[in-house]
Amino acid sequence: MSSSLDKLKALTSKLDDKLAEKKASVYSPNPLLTKSEQEPAKEPTKPITMPPNPKPKPAMTVMVKNENAEKIREENIVRVKILYDELKIFEKSPDFNTVFMYKAMNLSGIGLKEEDFGVIRAGKYIQVIAITYEPDASGKKKAKNISLGYFGKGETIDPDLKNKIIEFVLRWRYEKAFQNVEHYKDLLSKLERPKTLF
Repeated sequence: MSSSLDKLKALTSKLDDKLAEKKASVYSPNPLLTKSEQEPAKEPTKPITMPPNPKPKPAMTVMVKNENAEKIREENIVRVKILYDELKIFEKSPDFNTVFMYKAMNLSGIGLKEEDFGVIRAGKYIQVIAITYEPDASGKKKAKNISLGYFGKGETIDPDLKNKIIEFVLRWRYEKAFQNVEHYKDLLSKLERPKTLF
């Protein structure tokens, strides 16, 4: 801790010296003024005070590439593609490579929460709904729902088809979560070697 304080004091001293040099080079005395009038006004310097017991900063965790996670991700994408074809999602979203560009994906007519997982909602129709954000006339981004698949009334749906629909949505979300992790990994990697003044 004392070494950190010493470094901070040394840095403050360097900054004070540089500021003094800068002021000295900019200032040139006016020969018509007396000596007391020629000297620039000195600004009072405030001492830097440290908090009594500073909390230690948490160490940055290093993200390690997990080969097993990459294998699981690849297998998940393969399965999403199979379901994409079987459920004919390509009819509404023809390019599989862009299906992950949507911001979110929901399922109407079937519960996906812990308390109602897989339960068909009475009187509802089953749809896979992608969500994107598009600007309106005023430029504000608004959520837009896009139906990627319509599968009829919930009470008449084949149980195997119901399972594939649920699996597609969950596996899509799983891949989206991987993509979000990659995004934050990239941002964190930019902080590994921060630029400093000295």
